[in-house]
Amino acid sequence: MTKHLQNDLDKLKKDLLAMGSMVEEAINRAIRALVAREPELAREVAAGDDAIDRKELEVEDACLKILALHQPVAGDLRYIIAVLKVNNDLERMGDLAGNIAERALFLSTHPPLEVDLDITRMLEAVRRMVRQSLDSLVTQDPDLARDVCLQDDEVDRCQRQMFDTLTQLMQRDSSTVERAVQMLSVSRHLERIGDSATNIAEDVVFMTEGEVIRHRPRTPKSAMPRSSR
Repeated sequence: MTKHLQNDLDKLKKDLLAMGSMVEEAINRAIRALVAREPELAREVAAGDDAIDRKELEVEDACLKILALHQPVAGDLRYIIAVLKVNNDLERMGDLAGNIAERALFLSTHPPLEVDLDITRMLEAVRRMVRQSLDSLVTQDPDLARDVCLQDDEVDRCQRQMFDTLTQLMQRDSSTVERAVQMLSVSRHLERIGDSATNIAEDVVFMTEGEVIRHRPRTPKSAMPRSSR
């Protein structure tokens, strides 16, 4: 690897990590706006999406520049491909955080739903998946990335439970329909953030080991082989 290529790869890594930090902060702030019913914070999250979009274009341009100037092969080429995919997933997560913020803004101006929703469990599960997927990216840890993939089922279960609970609520009380639909939308956006975190984790495995694990049946952790380094 040439010195110029290494320098460009180092800068690309820093830019991607900066993108990840921006997105993680947007998700955390959107969740806080929802839970604490803070309309001003929700507006700030929605307004910050343009900065994430600009960063996504910056990272994409850097990848294309490296491909054109250095024509990387083997592990370096695999890394660039993975960065392009992770970058796209991060931008999508930023959009979803903005969508949650918009729902949080609406819900903050209406009475809370009087129903027992296990939203905290889902919020914490999604937050954990995002944090660990980014940690696996920073540390290039395929084992941690595989752990993230296994956690996606919990988020899916939470989303289904919220759907069932809110559907029953709307059937009992039609006055709750608008608020319940907004909360259903929140749960769907959270589930998609979990999916994107899973995509990032799968890309980390590809980046570090060259193994494509998408579309494979998930294996329980106790039976999952650990990666060789």
